[in-house]
Amino acid sequence: MSVKAKYQPVLDLGEELAIKNGDVSEEGGVLKIKGEANTQYEKNLLWDKIKEIGGDSPADVKANITVADDSVYHRHTVKSGESLSLIAKHYYGDPMKYKQIFEANTGVLSNPDVIHPDQELVIPNL
Repeated sequence: MSVKAKYQPVLDLGEELAIKNGDVSEEGGVLKIKGEANTQYEKNLLWDKIKEIGGDSPADVKANITVADDSVYHRHTVKSGESLSLIAKHYYGDPMKYKQIFEANTGVLSNPDVIHPDQELVIPNL
């Protein structure tokens, strides 16, 4: 199995996330991946996928992934049935961090208990 085939799920995720300026090459059994993620969250998703396949410090892949917008952790479009605490748990692993999401979105939200599908929320850096 080639290194590129081994890490194909990472490349597929990069396409799904619309990574910009992407470049992939293979040299001497090492896969080199370069690109720009929209947010830190998307960059983290790619690194998590790399580690899932190659372990915590894989020797057969080198990735240089930059972030286009580091002013926020991510931008989230609300889906039906979601709450700020559910969104906080997804991004931070802690539902109580909903307060930080609410504070970052007071221009859009007036009540932390009322959000609507299709609202775009800033998920702040913590």
